[in-house]
Amino acid sequence: MTDLKCKSGSPLRHPSYSLGSSLVKKNLRSSLSKTGKSFFLIAGPCVMESQALTFSIAKHLVELTADLGIPLVFKASFDKANRTSGKSFRGPGLEQGLKILAAVKKRFGCPVLTDIHDIAQVKTAAKVIDVLQIPAFLCRQTDLLLAAAKSGRAVNVKKGQFLAPDDVDQIAAKLRSAGCQDYYMTERGTTFGYHNLVVDMRSLALMRQAGHRVIFDATHAVQQPGGQGTSTGGDRRMAPVLARAAMAAGIDGLFLETHPRPDQSPSDGPNMIPLAQMEDLLRTLKTIHEAVHS
Repeated sequence: MTDLKCKSGSPLRHPSYSLGSSLVKKNLRSSLSKTGKSFFLIAGPCVMESQALTFSIAKHLVELTADLGIPLVFKASFDKANRTSGKSFRGPGLEQGLKILAAVKKRFGCPVLTDIHDIAQVKTAAKVIDVLQIPAFLCRQTDLLLAAAKSGRAVNVKKGQFLAPDDVDQIAAKLRSAGCQDYYMTERGTTFGYHNLVVDMRSLALMRQAGHRVIFDATHAVQQPGGQGTSTGGDRRMAPVLARAAMAAGIDGLFLETHPRPDQSPSDGPNMIPLAQMEDLLRTLKTIHEAVHS
């Protein structure tokens, strides 16, 4: 905790982790299990806009989660490869994005997550990234899953909006066949008609009963895909509602995208939680988690 109070010229370290030992030399599952009964949090902006903004968000989240005793995995994307419009902002790209995430990791001492879209990105990303994320639209791509599984990094798979809970069993089998036991399945809603998603909370229980570690993505679950014509809409008001329900239902981790000014974000602004609201939300969720596990 004392390191977190250092001035800006000194490294800030999240106390739940020891960079270079528990994260690099051991798997993420073991590292997180040592933090106690708390759920872990994957949080950060949708896409990296600049190093300065990424650092600012990371610093806020590191200090907040350290105070609350919630293990943090910082997330940010270097490329939003599936934007609705080809003219939309995609991010800084692989090389610059990994430099920023490496700097976050060095400065704040927390593990980092980013999504990959092609097997050619896996080897390079795995040199920096602790958790490789498979996007929902690519969750059944066998070659990508196998490449990620062989990287030696933890793998988080976003469950496709078109899959039933038991469909992830085959995804898990692919990962395990390539030697990956440190994997996670993230529920992010199911397509319901046009431009809308719904969340079946039974999915969380069913996937956990099948032996999978389950994360709930509360912010992407309130997306309205393609709902704004050239971009995706969303209803961020409902993200805390779904997060509370998921926490009561039982999950291993929570995924939240956040931004100091969501309406100015170039990607997923309508469904991101304002950074200033994260503390109240996380305190509420921690209370629910403690009540469920008391």
